[in-house]
Amino acid sequence: MKRIYFFVIVMVTGLGTLFSCKKFIEIDPPKNSLIPATVFKSNDLATSAILGIYQQMAALGFASGDAGSISTICALSADEFIGYQTNLKLVFENQISPEVSITNDLWTSSYKRIYDANAILEGLELEGGITPPVKIQLQGEAYFIRAFNYFYLVNLYGPVPLHLSTDYQLNSKAVRRPVNEIYDQIIKDLKAAELCLQDNYASTGRVRPNKATVHALLARTYLYLGDWANAEKYSTFILEKNSAYKLVGLDQIFLSNSLETIWQLMPAAGTNTPAGAFLILTGVVPPTFVSLRADFAEQAFESNDARKPAWVKSILANGTTYYYPFKYKVKSSATVSEYTTVFRLAEQFLIRSEARARQNNLIAAIDDLDAIRNRAGIPLMKVINPGISKENLLIAIQKERRVELFSEWGDRWLDLKRNGKSTAVLAPIKPNWKPDYVLYPIPYVEISRNRNITPNSGY
Repeated sequence: MKRIYFFVIVMVTGLGTLFSCKKFIEIDPPKNSLIPATVFKSNDLATSAILGIYQQMAALGFASGDAGSISTICALSADEFIGYQTNLKLVFENQISPEVSITNDLWTSSYKRIYDANAILEGLELEGGITPPVKIQLQGEAYFIRAFNYFYLVNLYGPVPLHLSTDYQLNSKAVRRPVNEIYDQIIKDLKAAELCLQDNYASTGRVRPNKATVHALLARTYLYLGDWANAEKYSTFILEKNSAYKLVGLDQIFLSNSLETIWQLMPAAGTNTPAGAFLILTGVVPPTFVSLRADFAEQAFESNDARKPAWVKSILANGTTYYYPFKYKVKSSATVSEYTTVFRLAEQFLIRSEARARQNNLIAAIDDLDAIRNRAGIPLMKVINPGISKENLLIAIQKERRVELFSEWGDRWLDLKRNGKSTAVLAPIKPNWKPDYVLYPIPYVEISRNRNITPNSGY
């Protein structure tokens, strides 16, 4: 009989547990580990396992907000950030290598979290010690985590292996599945999560996905697929919950208690966000890691747009101005006031605005766009151009997405890609640009381990 062990590190601080994806061998578990029979016979331990996944997402890899995150890497690839440190500069210059690129960590950390989610789902089915309400809640969160990670994998790499179990032998031979198949699985997982999760959050704050979180990713997924009706449908589910979710002041959006937040990741105890620690510049010049491109900081915003002074700051050194994002305002403090925001209400307004415009409902699309413009303190579209054409309205929506969502979750990079604008925008400002670069290279180490995985074109 095949035996598979899940290695779980129990954090003595009580912050949760983490499944580590190692080759499976039949040995006694280490003293600081638990086998599944123990983990999944207790509501508290099983819940700690799922919380441990969020802890790892917040601290490491693609979801963290620091140097190796999707927010940083994609902002460098697009037209938002300049890179200074060697590995980051290579991304900025589109000189990415499948052997050593920092983008490899996006792949690795995503598949680790997918493994974790699969381990949760399998453990919940194998053991019977979890009460039904907790089991259903944890299943919903695991389905969501798997879908969330696959959403970014398929958009960053194109066809990718589809891992739906912890079976190492099966996963080690997996081939790259077509993009449409990955999206089908994302939607399937999200529909499963939708059935499991409630409107209310499972714990204090908004640090565990709920039904609205699932709807937020469904809305975004359908937008990327060009399914405008469903994109509108799922964003509307959230926007109609106006007692739970509200647009808040520009300085309040990224606070731990923000009513605009749909889902956020809680930083490690005693710290604020990795993004704030990483992005806020001090007097060191040139910056150690990244800065905002001057052309973005100086030209992307309309006159009197309140987002610019609220979200863009600068330092002047040796006659050169260096700009940086200031959405997260705490670089270092023992007082924790900010969490990493993953989904927020403003994006849902912009998703619905675009979906409505694509369906020729221009008046309603303008209303959604104006909700964002009104907060920014700039003239409303229904006042300055109520008869705007569909084509120009879609351009205006993309421009609004650029300034509202900059430096968040690779949004600009993925918008350029899904709208077929990458080469037109990036070729003039990036001498090394090639159209193949809309996808990142598959890590060479993965290809060497699994000969069924083929490389992306251009690498």
